[in-house]
Amino acid sequence: MGALDFLSDYFSNVTPKKKHKPMQTVEIKVKMDCDGCERRVRSSVTNMSGVKEVEVNRDQSKVTVTGYVDRNKVLKRVQSTGKRAKFWPYVEYNLVAYPYIAYAKNGPSGFVKNTELAQPNPNGADDKITSFFSDDNPNACLIM
Repeated sequence: MGALDFLSDYFSNVTPKKKHKPMQTVEIKVKMDCDGCERRVRSSVTNMSGVKEVEVNRDQSKVTVTGYVDRNKVLKRVQSTGKRAKFWPYVEYNLVAYPYIAYAKNGPSGFVKNTELAQPNPNGADDKITSFFSDDNPNACLIM
């Protein structure tokens, strides 16, 4: 039966289906000074296949692209307009455990730089000590 399966696969005209890219949101930092810059960046990204939504925020120098796209291709397309572009290096202030470590001097208000130092250490002593006397800890009464 192995030879028959091989021959049927060989002579069939069915082509394998391509895998679709996952839906994702790509955030890029681009310096835009005028309406022309904004329009050029928006039109270059809007014409890509798989793009569902493009949002340009000139005040924050941020371009947000949502769709079935590859994030590196979006970055290269924005860079092809002649603008300096890089992936959005900031996270919101309230999502970071230690925001004072990652303070961004030139960043937009309400955001801090996304660094490893700003994330909490999973083996940190602070979390272990506070969980000793927590109501969720079943052994808390043994400590007291």
